[in-house]
Amino acid sequence: MIPTNLLERVRQLLIQYNQPLFFFDNDVDGLASFLLLRRFCGKGKGVAIKSFPDLNASYARKINELNPDIVFILDKPLVANAFVQRVKDANLPLVWIDHHPQQQTFNDVVYVNPLNFKPASAEPVSYWCYKIVDNSVDDWIALLGCLSDWYIPDFATSVLKKYKDLFQPFDTINAINTPASLLYETKFGFIVKLLNFALKDRTSNIVKMVKTLININSPYELLDNNPKTKVIYRRFNQINKTYTKLLEKAKSFARRHVLFFQYGGSLSLSAELANELLYNFPNKVIVVAYLKGEKANISVRGKINVRSVVLKALEGLEATGGGHANACGATVKVEDLPVFKDRMIRLCKQALSKHMAKK
Repeated sequence: MIPTNLLERVRQLLIQYNQPLFFFDNDVDGLASFLLLRRFCGKGKGVAIKSFPDLNASYARKINELNPDIVFILDKPLVANAFVQRVKDANLPLVWIDHHPQQQTFNDVVYVNPLNFKPASAEPVSYWCYKIVDNSVDDWIALLGCLSDWYIPDFATSVLKKYKDLFQPFDTINAINTPASLLYETKFGFIVKLLNFALKDRTSNIVKMVKTLININSPYELLDNNPKTKVIYRRFNQINKTYTKLLEKAKSFARRHVLFFQYGGSLSLSAELANELLYNFPNKVIVVAYLKGEKANISVRGKINVRSVVLKALEGLEATGGGHANACGATVKVEDLPVFKDRMIRLCKQALSKHMAKK
């Protein structure tokens, strides 16, 4: 639980500085986090981070271009040393809000992470940004961010009461079995997919989308394909065609313990596919590998602490991996993918057998 005085400190920094620059992860949790802070303070620019898994040094040029007086990093587990040094060279305050296990420490950084306090927790960054701004008008934006990370927050009931028709067939939050039910069975959940796919666009279109979202008044506006939202729907429709085909193909790869699916192409949709496949196969471990060039970017989902399984499967390989206990990722060489696959299938079988034995 993050201390109230730390949340208040961030709130005051938002008020104090006039030209904040927000770097946010290129997903709905990151986007919602930015929107909550930006709509609260009414000032500043936002930059979607497309590098993975870190905020790499190339983004330091934005500091020269946009001339901020404070920098915020939202929902990124890793930040390049050169980026932080550029911020320090410019004598700018740096606020970093995250919810992944901390892998780096920097001096003179306001670091906000629920995992670093007792009791430790891992709520999405949008949850804590909502607590920072304390603005119930934007609770629906915060819920979009939380839901995208499969988390139903304590303020979800108030959002449902205001937008009941968007949550049908559910009348109460207590009637919802899992976050996936909200994501894949309601109009409100559709908005998460809409924004997530729209973020997979060129930078100029993301900038247009962000400008729209800064001034939007309710989720209903995002369910209407109109001149204001056309850039969002155009990209969504393009991606959704590819996504639907991949999803149906992936379902045929389900085995007893593991669904392992790999694909290539111009679009990285591994995280989105892994999430929806877990909804369809909740008792399996889902592994989706996106192959591009010499690397395979892998998304893994499951209820058996898949992060520990993935890290074990990566041992001895030239690879990286990490994330949350039940939702994590990895990057391996394509030539090592068969080894990783064999290890995952064997380790998941063992882990699932132990998991079932405990029930």
